[in-house]
Amino acid sequence: MPLLLRSTRLTKLSSTPNTTAILTTWRALSSISHPSRMNSATSAYQTSFEEDGNAGKGPKQQSQLRDLKLNDGNEIPILGYGLGTARYKNDPSAPVDKELIKTVVMAIKAGYYHLDGAQVYNNETELGIAIKESRVPREKLYVTTKISGTKVQDTQEAFKLSLKKLQLDYVDQYLIHAPFFAEGSKAALQEKWADLEAIHATGKAKSIGISNYLQPEVEAVLETAKIKPAINQIEYHPYLQHGTLVDFHKENGIALSAYASLTAVVRAKPGPLDETYEILAKKYGVTPGEIALRWVIDQGIVVLTTSQSEDRLKAYQKVASFKLTPKEIEDIKVLGQQKHYRGFWKNRFADDDRS
Repeated sequence: MPLLLRSTRLTKLSSTPNTTAILTTWRALSSISHPSRMNSATSAYQTSFEEDGNAGKGPKQQSQLRDLKLNDGNEIPILGYGLGTARYKNDPSAPVDKELIKTVVMAIKAGYYHLDGAQVYNNETELGIAIKESRVPREKLYVTTKISGTKVQDTQEAFKLSLKKLQLDYVDQYLIHAPFFAEGSKAALQEKWADLEAIHATGKAKSIGISNYLQPEVEAVLETAKIKPAINQIEYHPYLQHGTLVDFHKENGIALSAYASLTAVVRAKPGPLDETYEILAKKYGVTPGEIALRWVIDQGIVVLTTSQSEDRLKAYQKVASFKLTPKEIEDIKVLGQQKHYRGFWKNRFADDDRS
């Protein structure tokens, strides 16, 4: 695909004023290894340490995470398992990956009931088989898939094919993977969103949203949207904080989901956060990876992670056992601004573009 610097292209999209903020809420979720939906709620984007005063304390024997209540009333588990780097298949015609099926079944049985897939990962078939083999009731799972965001295609047909591969009657969330198909056209963004609204009307996608959209693109969608996007999935970590993008989503009642949140720990070392992560990990009795994930969760943002290691996936569940203090969250933000690192879609942005 041709090189396109996104910071230049975005100037083609006009801005509109923020719409009225929609209150979103967190709802209680029992221990992540045995998920169940409960009924208490607090404001979304309200950090969890504010709720029960456990910020700064060590791991608890009994621990909870929160579901995030979206602006459409549906709830999404705040920790999810992503298939984007778990044996991503470059060839859509490649044989079924039996090892990937085993890995996803393992993740489900380990308590990861939020499963994040996509058309371009070329492993929806494996995800569907894994769901069947896990024997976990469908209603307990939260399944996301996405339509490719880099090519023009029939949205309805793409969605039908995804459902067929997944062997599902519906998905909990259907996203537009990226805005790049639009080539800077506001009309194209709006038309594609109308396609998702039509799918939502069938009941086969309980929630609809976007991914890798920046503020001008979200604003373009909001100009004509009958249904506001429930969520925007973005690369998010201390070395890529996107300026005011998080605040923009708060103001508009649109949830955020983060991928690549372990970047400062696994991809971008050495960096200004190395020592801080180690100090906090020692304080809380966890690893730097759990600190990185908890930093996202404590901002009321859904976080996705992945691994082929059962031990590592179980270790990540320790994020339910502690909470960072407001100062620790802010310190990580400030230190993170000393370095810029973008792990994905690099060819779409200038090297110094932090948007």
